[in-house]
Amino acid sequence: MRPPLRNDRLLRALLREPVDMTPVWLMRQAGRYLPEYRAVRERAGSFLALCTTPELACEVTLQPVRRFPLDAAILFSDILTIPDAMGLGLEFDDQGPHFREPLRSVESIRRLAVPDPEQALRYVLDTVRLVRRELDGRIPLIGFSGSPWTLATYMVEGSGSRDYRLIKGLCFAEPLAARHLLDILAQSVTAYLNAQIAAGAQAVMLFDTWGGILTERGYHEYSLDPMRSVLAGLTRSAEGRKVPVIVFTKGGSAWLEAQADLGSDAISLDWTVSLATARARIGDRVALQGNLDPAFLTAPTDRMCTEIKALLADYGTGSGHVFNLGHGVTPDVDPEQVAILVDTVHHLSAPYHR
Repeated sequence: MRPPLRNDRLLRALLREPVDMTPVWLMRQAGRYLPEYRAVRERAGSFLALCTTPELACEVTLQPVRRFPLDAAILFSDILTIPDAMGLGLEFDDQGPHFREPLRSVESIRRLAVPDPEQALRYVLDTVRLVRRELDGRIPLIGFSGSPWTLATYMVEGSGSRDYRLIKGLCFAEPLAARHLLDILAQSVTAYLNAQIAAGAQAVMLFDTWGGILTERGYHEYSLDPMRSVLAGLTRSAEGRKVPVIVFTKGGSAWLEAQADLGSDAISLDWTVSLATARARIGDRVALQGNLDPAFLTAPTDRMCTEIKALLADYGTGSGHVFNLGHGVTPDVDPEQVAILVDTVHHLSAPYHR
């Protein structure tokens, strides 16, 4: 038996239930801006070793929630764990992640199989279990995965890309192979997130990082449809309560209405659309998460706080809002700015919930 959750503000907001103040957590809240993270990263020897060592991944997951009164912890891992488990050979260098064996033929795509999370990704699940034990009911833990489209993009391109020529070329020239790849990844992401939920994740998030590079028709076919398949197969309750699901498409503000119909509980927004506009467009169909531009964390403190105040006013009264960034915390951020952000959100948001 796990201890009862003492702060369930995040889970209630994601389900559009009443809260006393707007909950806040940050994408990449664990990372290089924290000196304690840099110390553990050095001890690990490499980023990949840090991700695959449950004790160290647990430690860096907990570091920001020890420093700041955040309303959730998010699992420290990487979105490319599934392709690595499929045998593509994940590596990291100064330019970021890349694969030793990218998918460059139809045959290589046909050979892919859905990995068993309890075997190939056991280190992630062990991290989830450790974090839940250490949190001891203080706040909820968010698990996550890359979306099928985002994973496919990295797997075909082999790394980050400027023009996405290879993955788009696959979709145009070999549509059946592209569909097969996305189907295999949808099955894999579903199994992976369900395993995280079984291990103790209390909410999960799909990071559709590259959905915004597609045309409108392409977004529906290659990004939304596979995510819809994932959502349909997810475990939606555990430990006696609903497990909320968040979907984030970076650069996807043109398609908010379609995202709201996916079946998730919340949409995370980047900074290219206001919370007021998003709420007007989709109403109360789903909760909204976001959406401070991370650059405000390096702005003068009073300017950052003015923007926080404006974002809270944009959303207005009532529940259904989780404060977050439009993308991740950058390495150059002063941790004191994060502390001020969290306190400011809690303080300024309380009147909107009375």
